[in-house]
Amino acid sequence: MAGSTFGERLKVTTFGESHGEAVGAIVEGVTPGVELDEAYIQVQMDRRRPGQSSVTTPRKEYDKIRILSGLFEGRTTGTPLCIMLDNTDMRPSAYDDIKSMYRPGHADFTYEKKYGVRDYRGSGRASGRETAARVAAGAVARKLLEHRNVKVLAYTTEIGGIRCGTFDPEVIESNVVRACDPAAAERMVKRIKELAAKGDSCGGIVECRISGVPAGLGEPVFDKLDAELAKAMLSIGAVKGIEFGAGFQAAAMLGSEHNDQMDASGFQTNHAGGVIGGS
Repeated sequence: MAGSTFGERLKVTTFGESHGEAVGAIVEGVTPGVELDEAYIQVQMDRRRPGQSSVTTPRKEYDKIRILSGLFEGRTTGTPLCIMLDNTDMRPSAYDDIKSMYRPGHADFTYEKKYGVRDYRGSGRASGRETAARVAAGAVARKLLEHRNVKVLAYTTEIGGIRCGTFDPEVIESNVVRACDPAAAERMVKRIKELAAKGDSCGGIVECRISGVPAGLGEPVFDKLDAELAKAMLSIGAVKGIEFGAGFQAAAMLGSEHNDQMDASGFQTNHAGGVIGGS
């Protein structure tokens, strides 16, 4: 099965199934000599950990990581980092009643058609459980970016048609949906619970702000920065669309409205989302 590796200079491979023994990531290309420990990565794993609230999956996984290689005396060695997360809440029997059915929105049908076999236990590799390995690898990337003064901030802006009306970065970690508007967050939680009571669910929008990125980071034509980011994000199972800057709204704008003008202090607007010509 191809397709489990992303990146070139920093290469991430995830492995494991939803209800198998473990999931994890192998990260290659890590700069040697960088201070890193399991506690730093664990902070991000704890943020993702399932079962934290009534609006997330009830699965209980503590996601305690183990770094098996690539680290010596608190510093990276430059060799591949292997990060393992044992699955502790494995309940494959919970899928016995539906193991012969194709679930809407899941990869059951396509996996069986492509490979002739599929893991019905929570969709195996196609499960959202795979993202735990991405978070672990992402924490390593965050540490490397910190050394280059690049900061990443992500938060929820919309759930179930309820959109944030304000932006306050201080409240993001204080609500279970990690919204940037506390009042909207309360309505979002209520909406999720209402739908859950009816046996339904809803989608949402996450916004990400990255600061400190040097100009010219992307490569022209096929390896543009926004193209690489789009590939990474769209490979997440639930993501069906991505936009940069004005995004899809640009289709309704005039060129004179969308173009980001410059003055002596820099760009006056950011309709392009910080990426021009792919860099």
